[in-house]
Amino acid sequence: MIAEPGPASPGPVSPGSVYTSPVCASDHCITCGDVAVEVRIVRLLPDGLAVVDTGQGTEEVSVALVSATAGDTILVHAGEAIAVVSADPAGGVIA
Repeated sequence: MIAEPGPASPGPVSPGSVYTSPVCASDHCITCGDVAVEVRIVRLLPDGLAVVDTGQGTEEVSVALVSATAGDTILVHAGEAIAVVSADPAGGVIA
């Protein structure tokens, strides 16, 4: 089975399937570059995704590989959170 193009895979990939990375809506997404960047989670979405504040706007990234909550600062590379840099002590939703 081959995964359909679109948002990042929300979790484990079945044997024989192909993982597809997030699709950028513009020519350049801050979180899809060749370097990892720190961003803050604004809110969690279903299927292992989150809306993050990049400092230049908001983007949707996958948080399927990390344990993070709204308010946490995460390190994102190629649209995928790869580490939690600092956790929000309140653990709440950012207004």
